[in-house]
Amino acid sequence: MDPFEFFFSFYGLLLGFSVAELVGGFARLLHERRNVRFGYLTPLLALFVAIDIASFWNQAWVIFRPAPYNYALLIVGLAVASTFYVAATQVFPRELKPGEDLDDHFWTRKRLVLLSVMGANLLIVFLFVGLIILNGEIAKLRLGPGFWVGTPMFMALTLVAALSRRRLVVTGALAILLAYQAWQIFGSAKALVDKGGWLLLGG
Repeated sequence: MDPFEFFFSFYGLLLGFSVAELVGGFARLLHERRNVRFGYLTPLLALFVAIDIASFWNQAWVIFRPAPYNYALLIVGLAVASTFYVAATQVFPRELKPGEDLDDHFWTRKRLVLLSVMGANLLIVFLFVGLIILNGEIAKLRLGPGFWVGTPMFMALTLVAALSRRRLVVTGALAILLAYQAWQIFGSAKALVDKGGWLLLGG
């Protein structure tokens, strides 16, 4: 087992718990779909959090794979994954009451969820930038506009969605955030196709 495999056996397990919370919460909703009002805000929030967790799985491969095993990095992983777990547990109601409106649940929990997601992202950004500055590798780094523009935009929109009490503003911020995530996914898919991710051998 190499250092990354050892680190990820812990980090990935905790992130997996967050995904399980989201999927389990959605499954409970489907089971009780005739007794509750879905709305659209909670599903939007759940999708946003789920994709962001997936992005952290990807970031672990990019950021932590070259790193040696280090206890401090393990604690950082614990902080990030635990923050996501807390956020994931708040997205869906733990118990569903007949006639419950999920939009009501959204307005009581969205601030905690979104600020937790924002905090986890800030922690990773500060860790990444801080380490490359301390290691003297900042001059070698070539980060495109996706980082320097996309990251501040992501943080600002997440903060707006977390703090605003206006439905139109919150919905718009979440929609833009999901569009940004979709753009990143599309870019990754295009790169996979362009590089010929798999060689299909047909008979």
